Amino acid sequence: MSEAVTRSAHSVSTSPGLLASLDPLLREWLPRQRWFAGKGRPVTGFSLVAATELLPWNAKLGFLHLLVRAHQPLVPTQGAAAHPSDCYQLLIGVRETLPPRLAPALIGHPEEGPLAGRTVYEALHDPRPADVLLEALRARARVGELRFERDMRQEIRDDLVPRMVTAEQSNSSIVYGDTFILKLLRRVLPGTNPDLELPLALSREGCPRVPAPAGWMLADLAGDTYVLGVLQPFVQGATDGWDLVLRGLAKGEDFSGEARALGRATAEVHTALARALPTVTLGRGQMELLADGMIERLEAAVQAVPALRPYAPGLRSSFEALGELAAEGQTWTAQRIHGDLHLGQCLRSPAGDWSLIDFEGEPSKPLAERRMPQPAARDVAGMLRSFDYAAHSHPSVVPGWADACRAAYCSGYAEVSGRDPRTDPVLLRAYETDKAIYEVVYEARHRPDWLPVPMAAVRRLALSEGP
Repeated sequence: MSEAVTRSAHSVSTSPGLLASLDPLLREWLPRQRWFAGKGRPVTGFSLVAATELLPWNAKLGFLHLLVRAHQPLVPTQGAAAHPSDCYQLLIGVRETLPPRLAPALIGHPEEGPLAGRTVYEALHDPRPADVLLEALRARARVGELRFERDMRQEIRDDLVPRMVTAEQSNSSIVYGDTFILKLLRRVLPGTNPDLELPLALSREGCPRVPAPAGWMLADLAGDTYVLGVLQPFVQGATDGWDLVLRGLAKGEDFSGEARALGRATAEVHTALARALPTVTLGRGQMELLADGMIERLEAAVQAVPALRPYAPGLRSSFEALGELAAEGQTWTAQRIHGDLHLGQCLRSPAGDWSLIDFEGEPSKPLAERRMPQPAARDVAGMLRSFDYAAHSHPSVVPGWADACRAAYCSGYAEVSGRDPRTDPVLLRAYETDKAIYEVVYEARHRPDWLPVPMAAVRRLALSEGP
């Protein structure tokens, strides 16, 4: 990073016309991005949190890093996922004209302000801005409010060719030469982000199931630190668990051996997290609050999706049973967990090794909630739901396939942890029920054609005594 770039950072941050120059373009472009969390609500305005010039905007190729707050009306029925003003990380390229290869990245042509007459675009599609980010991480640069850090034990070469990963949803990623992958968080919050915190903790424990961070990108603003991105080793040739399962289902292949191995990998991660970070005991008060929260989510879901109403009493019974156990004096151990574990968060290498990725947790939840210790059964329930989801989403349902995978996963988990999750059926059923209810609401809002998948689980869980 050049000295000239560092000196110019402040002038961009204080340029009064910068945001006005981009405002009308961002109102059109931002809601179309898959990682934009405020879909369905109009953007009423923007405020600039920070702006940093990584390459001078008035040069042949400019590169601006922006943290922008998007203001939207709050719709109460959307619940905790809705926020009146989310802060987004934007990486803006600036050119006179775009070459044809960058046409899909176009944001627009500002008509006023300092960028008038130029072309702005999503910079991550462009190799040079992507190179700048890796250079900054290699050099542990500080540019304006941005701070780039790295693990000096890992070599970051300067000849790695970048490419943007197109199959993204809540964030964006760049792969560098099949050696590293840089995950850039799009909706950012102040505070410790578990997507960096937990992989660093697991690295210190020597856990091989999670790629150890090689670098990370931060912003220091008004006494708060924002985690903006994490660079990790890229598992070359790996397949995510969801794709692997669907391929196997299409061929009628048994997956129970892989499910058992994945259960062992999950338990290895949980065991390492319990060593690395504090655990707590949850007694009557905490568990009754947990069960009450599940009941509240059920009641809200029934209002949002009337198809749940006939099953509500049976679903509620699973949460009440958990509260009753707590009232009788049973306690549970809570620890740091993944928080949003499913097949899509698991990678299988060509050698057959499983890794867990994306420790961000549920993006709609506050960071403080995502960082709270929780029973490991929550992650297990997420994986059990994922096997069930895969089985019911495939055109040709294989009888008994999901049950075999679920049983193998729990057996594999027990081989490492020493405790089979099925020996605590009330807790496991409560978490799986809570997850299925969440899935029903999500599919009803976003993918109505998929609603029968979680509804099948709802019918089973409403009638069963265990998972």
